[in-house]
Amino acid sequence: MVSQFVSPDEVELLSNLKFPFPEGTHAIGRLDNHSEGLLILTTDKKVTRLLFNCNKPHERTYYIQVNNLVTQERLQQLKEGVTITIERGEQYIAKPTKVEIIPEPVLFKRDLKESQQYIPNTWLRITLTEGKFHQIRKMIAAIHHRVRRLIRVSIEDLLLEDLPAGHVKELSKDDFFCKLKIEQ
Repeated sequence: MVSQFVSPDEVELLSNLKFPFPEGTHAIGRLDNHSEGLLILTTDKKVTRLLFNCNKPHERTYYIQVNNLVTQERLQQLKEGVTITIERGEQYIAKPTKVEIIPEPVLFKRDLKESQQYIPNTWLRITLTEGKFHQIRKMIAAIHHRVRRLIRVSIEDLLLEDLPAGHVKELSKDDFFCKLKIEQ
């Protein structure tokens, strides 16, 4: 599913969800169609500005399943910052605020095809305060690995927890702003 309500392409859309979204609902902090996890939907147009265009950067945490085993040397490269290409070919040093190897998250366990069961992989937890286009995928490629799964699990104190894919959880305005650590 892509994180939009309309598209000229034949893709699964947010409008296909069985939920009565109010007029003017839009996604903040999009996920590409190869990613999954927490997505903020709101009708409040100032939330984007407050969350992403303010002086205090906001943390976003992801679980990433990476093909093959990530060595401590490669993990250290991520911690120190890796060079990725951003807009117009510009080189940028992407540095997470936190990165660590984690056990496979039970909530996101999938049954694998038999051919995939024996392919080694590593799960990482990465927290960013910036959001360049496909930043995590580019960071993982910079250490010579490939992202198998990318799951956003939190934005500040707003947590995905065990909310099933395709489900919506409504929050009060006060709770929403408090968890995102932004002022109304």
